[in-house]
Amino acid sequence: MNPKAYWVGFNLVKGIGAVRVRGLLEYFGSLEAAWKAPLDGLRGAGLPARILENLLRVRKDVDLAKVWAAIEQQGVEVLTWEDERYPRRLKQIDQPPPVLYVRGSLLPEDEWAVAVVGTRRVTAYGRQVSEELGAFLARSGITVVSGLARGVDRLAHEAALKAGGRTLAVLGSGVDRIYPPEHVQLAERIRVQGALLSDYPLGTPPDSANFPPRNRIIAGLSLATVVVEAGETSGALITSTFAAEQGRDVFAVPGGIYAPQSKGTNRLILQGAQPLLNFEQILQELQLGKVPAQREARSLLPADDVEARLLAILEDEPQHVDAICIAAGLPIEQVSATLTIMELKGMVRQSSGMNFSIIREEPTEYRANST
Repeated sequence: MNPKAYWVGFNLVKGIGAVRVRGLLEYFGSLEAAWKAPLDGLRGAGLPARILENLLRVRKDVDLAKVWAAIEQQGVEVLTWEDERYPRRLKQIDQPPPVLYVRGSLLPEDEWAVAVVGTRRVTAYGRQVSEELGAFLARSGITVVSGLARGVDRLAHEAALKAGGRTLAVLGSGVDRIYPPEHVQLAERIRVQGALLSDYPLGTPPDSANFPPRNRIIAGLSLATVVVEAGETSGALITSTFAAEQGRDVFAVPGGIYAPQSKGTNRLILQGAQPLLNFEQILQELQLGKVPAQREARSLLPADDVEARLLAILEDEPQHVDAICIAAGLPIEQVSATLTIMELKGMVRQSSGMNFSIIREEPTEYRANST
């Protein structure tokens, strides 16, 4: 069985979160060993009686093989702390979720992301800002992160999609339980052009208690959080609090002093959030103006260990493909296929006689933007 199934198993146990998972890993070495451990071993790991009771019940009642089969059948990807593809920025926060369920695709460029959140009861002013901001970020190569809720969230997602950009939606339910129900089609578009994410197991229904905690993921995935409109008790303020605690920037769109939907954002500005006066301000403050060039430069980095190995071999001087195969200890078919891909990416060039060398000059656009 896939080792990730045991991470999913512990994700089903009430009371076991990031702290307990880390403790189990340190004590047992793996979650598979923890799942299969006898009662005395689990007690030795320091699990309280209540959590231990929950674990024993889940372990008895749940068939992990069937749970994992259902996950695969629905095309859901499971990411854990041990995965290289686990979002780097999210992993940097205090107590990141041990398990992420993903429908869609997370790409390296999603590292350049900004959260756009706000009230469900959006005004005409908030609608205009949400739509124009979502489109601006998407056109600037920035992934828009939000929560698929009504109001600002929906407008930001839709604007990013319409502009041809990427967007991520973090749910307060399982990724197979879309809420609100009228956003099912929007969720499908996001899946195709981004991803739906949740740390809640499949089948988890939407519950009011689930939404505040998921906001830490919205903030954690993002370089900054922009609050467009928010009442004094809006959930968007929770996201901004998480962002500030995580050391991320918080922007707030100022509004009229009489507007209920602007009381929260105006208070954020009073407390130190940056007033968002124009969209370019985000790119300037976060130094995101070079994202297109950075993306191009990143495409020239080795995608896997084989590419990295071949680049190291070619570091000093051009070499014949046969010499490369010997130095790499790889078959000619694999080396030839990889070199062909590296040629297409502009990483190496082939000269006469099947000799290969590294292309060392920077991409033109990167040079132009780095001065």
